[in-house]
Amino acid sequence: MSNRLSQIATRTGDDGTTGLGDGSRVPKDHRRVAAMGDVDELNSSLGVLLAEPLPSDVRELLVVVQHELFNLGGELSIPGYSLVKAEAVAALDAALARHNAALPRLAEFILPAGTRSAALAHVSRTIARRAERALVALAAAGEPVHDAPRQYLNRLSDLMFVLARVLNRANLDGLGGDDVYWKSEKLARAQGEQGESPS
Repeated sequence: MSNRLSQIATRTGDDGTTGLGDGSRVPKDHRRVAAMGDVDELNSSLGVLLAEPLPSDVRELLVVVQHELFNLGGELSIPGYSLVKAEAVAALDAALARHNAALPRLAEFILPAGTRSAALAHVSRTIARRAERALVALAAAGEPVHDAPRQYLNRLSDLMFVLARVLNRANLDGLGGDDVYWKSEKLARAQGEQGESPS
């Protein structure tokens, strides 16, 4: 690994192939490489989110998630190998339950908007869904894929939705607020019945 890290431009991929962790080479548009790329993009999007002011508990959680996503990418790079464990999925379940319990129940859909940190969390949420779809497609193509990585991405997308709501309410730099609600016909009618004008 140290030799690989010291030489960034190896030129071995100039022919349109890339090396997997087991030494085999596959085309760069292989489903496994695409899945690895989506996980890498997800991890990078969390890096951007971590550059924002965040509550300390959210920051600590996301740092752990970044390490698990690196493990996930490593697992994908070696067909049949396992790095992401059921305990990692359980940890996301616990974090999801903890943060969601502090939020008001939703009566309407919300838009991926609000504070900058919340919007970035929504971007990470959508990338997590894409990475999850990539793993499903990889397994459907007959490639070895364990359950835990797919479950981890599924849970992480849910968690990022919840964290976006948490971040919209976080009073950091005086920017705390609320979710940005979709202006549905149902909501407009309810506000009209209550004598309110939709904002």
